[in-house]
Amino acid sequence: MASTAFLRRLVGGTNWKHFALILFLGQLLSLCITSTSVLSNKLAEHQNVTLPNFQSFLVYALLFVVYMPITLWRLGPRKVWANIRRRFPWYVFLALVDVEGNYFVIKAYSYTSLLSCMLLDTWTLPCVVVLSFFLLRARYRWMQIFGVLLCLGGMGLLIKGDMDAGKNYKAVDALKGDLFMLAGATCYALSNTTEEFIVRKRPQYETVAWLGFFGTIINGVQMAIIEHDRLSKLQWTKEVVGYTIGFDLVMFVLYSVAPFLFRLSSATFYNLSILTSDFYGLIFAKYMFHDTITAIYAGAFVMIVGGLLVYYLFPHADPEHLPQVIGFRTRLPGDMEIVGPNVNSNRQDKSPLESVLDADSQPNEQQQQGQLQERRGSMSDYGSIKKDVVTETIV
Repeated sequence: MASTAFLRRLVGGTNWKHFALILFLGQLLSLCITSTSVLSNKLAEHQNVTLPNFQSFLVYALLFVVYMPITLWRLGPRKVWANIRRRFPWYVFLALVDVEGNYFVIKAYSYTSLLSCMLLDTWTLPCVVVLSFFLLRARYRWMQIFGVLLCLGGMGLLIKGDMDAGKNYKAVDALKGDLFMLAGATCYALSNTTEEFIVRKRPQYETVAWLGFFGTIINGVQMAIIEHDRLSKLQWTKEVVGYTIGFDLVMFVLYSVAPFLFRLSSATFYNLSILTSDFYGLIFAKYMFHDTITAIYAGAFVMIVGGLLVYYLFPHADPEHLPQVIGFRTRLPGDMEIVGPNVNSNRQDKSPLESVLDADSQPNEQQQQGQLQERRGSMSDYGSIKKDVVTETIV
């Protein structure tokens, strides 16, 4: 019965354009994560020290500088102030867990073994599933759970391939490193789920702008306390500048694209997609360090993509409304509600991405006044027609 249902969904009733889009976005983000890891390792080689706060600080500052002017232009200062005045704890929390997630994960690699990092990093996935159940009212089906397990099985093959290739290294302080990785993975889960909730209520550019604003402040304070001495001794060679710029640009793409994937799919699908980042890391290693790609890596990649397909083919029912939590109980100008990956559109010929982009298109005040006058005009016309009909009836 299960195989029959799978074949029925595989042949018909599936929006393959939508799946191709979210699969592409997920693999793009996975490739971004791989690129940031490679660039971070290159920076560590030239600096002989890790500076996670400094690298993240420039990313958050870039997000704020780019997206805040767009937010003020698209929404206007009044709508922006009305939103942040009531909901700033949500944006502060989002920035806090994102900053600390980046910090703890980078520090974990300095203390524990590669095997522990790769295993404990998957802790993000069950955390996202549980948080989505409560915050986003996601009710997963058994076939979706099977898809998640299939992806984790593919991740297990990637880990086995790395261990067989002798890529593991000894832990300096295993307990501290493992705790750092668990803390970072939990922070990532909180960040992904919180951002998905906010971006289903507010425009993408506004969400990323406030993440950049508060992330810059939190990260800047943390950088000044922890990395002040190391920054003063940093030698700004052309390699360091080049790798830093590359890291910031790749992270900018990741933070800009991820909210759209959250809308088109979910934070769970996002975390399943980025499990392939280790496979892309192997491709980098092949061309940079002449490593070999064995069949187990290809099998792992196919297994993860297959798990994504199974997860997509058996979607859970979307709730009618998102939870009315503190800060979002009162509807504000610029609010929206995207409860599931299938974004409704007035035009049937629009692609899923166009529909998601349209959700961020907020009319300005002049357009809203014009629409209001048109509605008033139509109501007055309706009143005159109704009056004529009544008069003719009496006569």
